[in-house]
Amino acid sequence: MQITIRAIGRLKQGPERPLVDDYLKRASTIGRNLGLGPFDDVSLDNRSLSSRTAETQALLEKTPENARIIALDERGKQFTSPEFARSIQSWNEDGTGHLVFLIGGADGYDPSLLPPGIQKISLGDMVWPHKLVRVMLAEQLYRAVSLLAGTPYHRE
Repeated sequence: MQITIRAIGRLKQGPERPLVDDYLKRASTIGRNLGLGPFDDVSLDNRSLSSRTAETQALLEKTPENARIIALDERGKQFTSPEFARSIQSWNEDGTGHLVFLIGGADGYDPSLLPPGIQKISLGDMVWPHKLVRVMLAEQLYRAVSLLAGTPYHRE
């Protein structure tokens, strides 16, 4: 199952870019034996997107038709890391070919454009900068794959 993060805003050469790349590379390496990966990050330049409607359209525009779409949203469901790992495993076992995580812009998503019944998840009650959300999601994807592979990365 291919896993992609699609996010509004570019990660330039700041400290976040190497972190996202490193976690997704690690996840791809470990996930290969589990049928998970490759893991990818797609940045959408918001300078030409003038509204949350335009941002939501851009996020969904090149999403594969058969993909399971998960939107990160502060009002979404919160998972523990093991629960998140089990969800990824379940989606993979259900035959999901592509899992796409959306990270919207500062004003969120245009709800009228989101697919009906889209799942929303939250990384907690606090509001985080979008650049850090990408790092945190990439790390949680790596952690999930590590848990599923039985590596000692996650400690309970």
